[in-house]
Amino acid sequence: MEQTAYREWVPTGTFVKVTVLAVVLAIVVLLSTLAFFLYPLNTEGLVGFGVLLLTLGFILAVFLNFRGIRIQLNSKGLTVDYGLFNHKHIKMDDIASCNLVNASFRRFGGVGVRYGLDGSWAYTTSFGNAVQVVPKKGITFVFSSNNPERICQIINTKKQART
Repeated sequence: MEQTAYREWVPTGTFVKVTVLAVVLAIVVLLSTLAFFLYPLNTEGLVGFGVLLLTLGFILAVFLNFRGIRIQLNSKGLTVDYGLFNHKHIKMDDIASCNLVNASFRRFGGVGVRYGLDGSWAYTTSFGNAVQVVPKKGITFVFSSNNPERICQIINTKKQART
């Protein structure tokens, strides 16, 4: 089995957590209001109650799915996972360069799985520190990290050892 050179968990940023919490609280208040003022609930009230419960469940499921990025780096390549369905693996031989960048709102239009204005693909949990991996062929990939310097240092060291 391949020895992992670097492993990191990058949790979702505070702004996203606060926004999700505010939306969840607003839905809970609406649910409580419906339950209090529409007692006994008629059919329309039950439908509204059900829609709000489904919306709350959907928001919580999406938040739990995208609660952070898992980064693993070994001599064979870089793997970045963001939720159940977003997995990116780049072989070390396919990496042309690794750079430190700032994941900004201007470039990506928000956080999450994003397509940048410059044509890059990004997994971001917050605005700020990020790693930009430029492949020899294909689309530039950017992802949030708490320690982008270390990741680029490992990638550049492994690339130099191969040449």
